[in-house]
Amino acid sequence: MQIRAPKGTRDVIPQESYKWQYVENIIREKCDKYCLNEIRTPIIEHTELFLRGVGDTTDIVQKEMYTFLDKGDRSITLKPEGTAGAVRMFLENNLFNEAQPTKMYYVNSPVFRYDKPQAGRFREHHQFGIEIFGAERASADAECIKLALDVITSVGVQDLSVNINSIGCPECRPAYNHSLKEYLKKNYGGLCETCKGRFETNPLRILDCKEDHCRQIVSSVPHILDYLCKECADHFKELKECLASAGIRYSVNPHIVRGLDYYTKTVFEIIFDRIGSQGAVCGGGRYDCLIEQLGGPPVPGVGFGMGMERLLLVAENQGVKFPEPKRADIFIATFGNTARIAGFRLVNKLRDSGFKAEFDHVGRSMKAQFKYANKLNARYVASLGDDEMSAGVIKLKHMNTGEERTVPYDSIIEFIKE
Repeated sequence: MQIRAPKGTRDVIPQESYKWQYVENIIREKCDKYCLNEIRTPIIEHTELFLRGVGDTTDIVQKEMYTFLDKGDRSITLKPEGTAGAVRMFLENNLFNEAQPTKMYYVNSPVFRYDKPQAGRFREHHQFGIEIFGAERASADAECIKLALDVITSVGVQDLSVNINSIGCPECRPAYNHSLKEYLKKNYGGLCETCKGRFETNPLRILDCKEDHCRQIVSSVPHILDYLCKECADHFKELKECLASAGIRYSVNPHIVRGLDYYTKTVFEIIFDRIGSQGAVCGGGRYDCLIEQLGGPPVPGVGFGMGMERLLLVAENQGVKFPEPKRADIFIATFGNTARIAGFRLVNKLRDSGFKAEFDHVGRSMKAQFKYANKLNARYVASLGDDEMSAGVIKLKHMNTGEERTVPYDSIIEFIKE
């Protein structure tokens, strides 16, 4: 029986990896301009981190986490999102003692969720995310949104919309939850079973339900923006002012709540309008209580997560043309054992001199080597046989023009440089 990749995972084959590298390079360039530094956190964490951080009433914790006991009977979870691990790292390494804010990002970070595989969503996917700790002003929220837009548009994706909302804080949210529950009581019987469970534990999450009937019920619920305390209302006002000052068009969507319990105040999504319900490319928001909730000092935080697979899918759906990988500068074709060793020496000298060079490791005929070099789209083919070895020369063919020249073996590097 042929071994296959587990359901919900996928390979990135050599013919596709250049697209990933192109996006990664854009991400690193943009993050550097925004003065963010890269972090790398473990793929596994203690399960308690997500129970306390993400929230034990969320779908992620209840339905989607890959959790197991290790050989020491410790409960370990493959990380289902990036923020909780970043907070754990921030605390464990005492980064809160440094000058704030701490601005960091991760790219191609593996994330695992047991969910039904669908377009742009996998059980193992990879995230680009940023976390900014120690910045309480709404300008940091706006900076997150601006950076996300910069990355997505630099990849070549257009037709984006920014949706923002505020979900308040522990001071003002209880009053809204009470009002929301009073409204939902009238339609409780029409809620899906999941939302009936959320009714007591986390009614705000009902606004995030994707079931059509639940969406219809919540279409006329009271808006949380009408219940914000002065601090949250002022913060949201400043966010809108910052976005406007940066020339970012946005819509206020009071139904955005995100799927994680740690969010406070700002939540946002960046949506690609052409693929409907699957169009969210990026989502994030503020989590001012999370660090304290995980045992640290009261340090505010804000950030976002962006699925790499989703971003690439959206780019391909829009017809974005990714720059092709750089072609090989030269292919060394050899005939005969003596020439083969000399050719291997030469290909390594070329690489050491900065050229993208390739060599035949299969033992093809000279004709087959030229055919393979053409498949690689090599700019030059250098032919070296016993006759050329005796004469101390090498034959060089320009594959685009067909022009052939005979060059002294010892001068080939200087010739190609010119």
